[in-house]
Amino acid sequence: MHKRRKVRALPALIAVPAAIVCTLVVGVFADGGDAAEVTSRFYGTAWSLLPPVIAIVLALITKEVYSSLFVGILAGGLLYSNFGFEGTVLHIFNDGIVSVLSDAYNVGILIFLVILGAMVSLMNRAGGSAAFGRWAAKHIKTRVGAQLATTALGVLIFVDDYFNCLTVGSVMRPVTDKHGVSRAKLAYLIDATAAPVCIIAPISSWAAAVASYVEDGQGLTLFIKSIPFNFYAWLTIIMMIGLAVMKIEYGPMAKFEANAKKGDLFSGKNPYAGMEEDVPEGKGKVIDLVLPIIVLVFCCVMGMLYSGGFFTGTSFVDAFSGCDASQGLMLGSAFALVFAIVYYLCRGSMGFREIMSSIPEGFKAMVPAILILTFAWSLKAMTDSLGATVFVDTTLRASAQSFKALLPAIVFLIGCFIAFSTGTSWGTFGILIPIVLEVFPLTDPHGIVCVSACMAGAVCGDHCSPISDTTIMASAGAQCDHVNHVSTQLPYAITCAAVSCVSYIVAGFVPNAYIALPVAIVLMLGTLVAIKLINKGKVKNDA
Repeated sequence: MHKRRKVRALPALIAVPAAIVCTLVVGVFADGGDAAEVTSRFYGTAWSLLPPVIAIVLALITKEVYSSLFVGILAGGLLYSNFGFEGTVLHIFNDGIVSVLSDAYNVGILIFLVILGAMVSLMNRAGGSAAFGRWAAKHIKTRVGAQLATTALGVLIFVDDYFNCLTVGSVMRPVTDKHGVSRAKLAYLIDATAAPVCIIAPISSWAAAVASYVEDGQGLTLFIKSIPFNFYAWLTIIMMIGLAVMKIEYGPMAKFEANAKKGDLFSGKNPYAGMEEDVPEGKGKVIDLVLPIIVLVFCCVMGMLYSGGFFTGTSFVDAFSGCDASQGLMLGSAFALVFAIVYYLCRGSMGFREIMSSIPEGFKAMVPAILILTFAWSLKAMTDSLGATVFVDTTLRASAQSFKALLPAIVFLIGCFIAFSTGTSWGTFGILIPIVLEVFPLTDPHGIVCVSACMAGAVCGDHCSPISDTTIMASAGAQCDHVNHVSTQLPYAITCAAVSCVSYIVAGFVPNAYIALPVAIVLMLGTLVAIKLINKGKVKNDA
C-alpha cells in the first residue's frame, strides 16, 4: 500500500521541479522587460484557459492537488509575462498569491474557516458530536437513512454554501461513519446540497450575487422566475435521493462504498488522520452540538443582514441582495464562537485551559482547505489576468442569435466549461448573465431560460471542478482526501449534467416550466433506473 502511494506521488514530484527549471531556462533566454508593464500576447485568446486545464488534468493524473495547482499558477505566470523570468515571478507572487491573500473578501472567508474549525474542535472536545452520533444511532437505523438525513440537513442549511459544507460535515460525520458510508460519499452529499440548493433558494448569498448582476432592481424577481428552469439544481437533489433509496453506486464511488461497508471509510489516503479528538464515553449531550449550531446559523444570518445595511434602515430583501457574505459569515461566526466558549464554561463541559487548547487544533484541521483555497484563488487571478472573460464574451456574442432554440443548452455547456476551468460559479454569473440580458429582454421567455442555464451551468462546473472553493470545503467538511472526492463525484455530476443539457434543449423549444421541469425529472429518474439495470446486468455477468 505504501509503495503504491509513492508511485502515485512520483509524477507530482517530477512535475514541480521540471516546471520550475523550465521557468528558469525560459527566463534566461526570454526578453525580461519591465515586469510591471507586461502586455501578454496570449490575452483574450483560448490560451487564457490553459492554466486551469493544466491544473485540473495534473490533479486527476497525479492525485496530488497542491503541486497541480502550483504548476497551473506557474503556467499562467509564464503566459502573462510572455515567458519572461522576472515578470513570471512577480506576477505569481505579487499579482497572484499576495493579491488574493490581501483581498478583504478572501480574508473574511479564511477567518470564517478558522473560526468554524475552532467551533468544530470545541464541539468534538465537549462531546457534542459524539452525543449526537449516539442519538442518531438510535433513530437512524440504515445506510439509506444516514444518506437521506445528510441530504435533508444540507437542504435545510441553504443560506450559504461555505457554511453548509462545513456545518453538515461536522454534524453528520459520526452518523455516516457509524453506518459505513464512505467519506467520499459524504463529501458528495455535502457538495451536492451546497451550491445546488443555494442557487434555488431566494434567501441566500447566491441569490444576492445573481441579483447584483441585473440592473433596475429586477435581479431578485429574475432569480425567482428562473428557479423552475434551474434543472441541474433540481436534478442533483432528485439524483441524491434516488441513489440512496434505489441503492445505486457506479464509477469510482462503487469501490469506495464497497470498502466502507468493510470498515475502510477512506479507501486510502486520509489527510485528516489523527485530528479526531478522543472523547470519554458518555461525555456531552446533544444540546452541546445543536445549540452552538443554531446560534451559529442565527448569527451568520444576522451578520449578512448587517453587512447589507438592514439595521440602518435597508429593507430585508435589499439587505440580503446587497450583503457582503464574507463579512457577514466572519462576524457571525466570531459571535457564535464567543457564545460557544461561554456556554461550555457555564455547562462545565471543559475548563478554560482546555477550551483554549482546542482552538488551535481547529485551526490545524483547516490548514489543508486554506492552502488549497489560496492556490485556487491564485490560479483564478492568473486566468483573469489573461483575459479569459474577454475570450468567452467574444465567442458567445458571435453565435448567440444564430441558435435561439438551442441557446439554453449552449449557454449551459459554456457555463459548465468556464466554471470548471476557473473554479468559480459567481465569476461565471458575472461573465454570462450580462451577455444573455443583452441578447434577450427580460420579457422574453427564452431570456429567463438562458439566465437559468447560466446559473445551472455555473453550479455544475463549480460542482465538478477540483479547484472550486465549494468543492474544497466539501472535502474539508467530510474530512476526505480532496482528489478522492473529485474523482468519485465526477461521474455523478456528469450524469446529471447530461440530463440537464437534454432538458435545456427541450426548454429551448418549449420555454414553459410546467412542461420542461416534469420532463427533466422523468428523464433523471429514467436514467437512474437504466443505471440500476445495467449494474444488475454486470453483476449477473460477473457471476
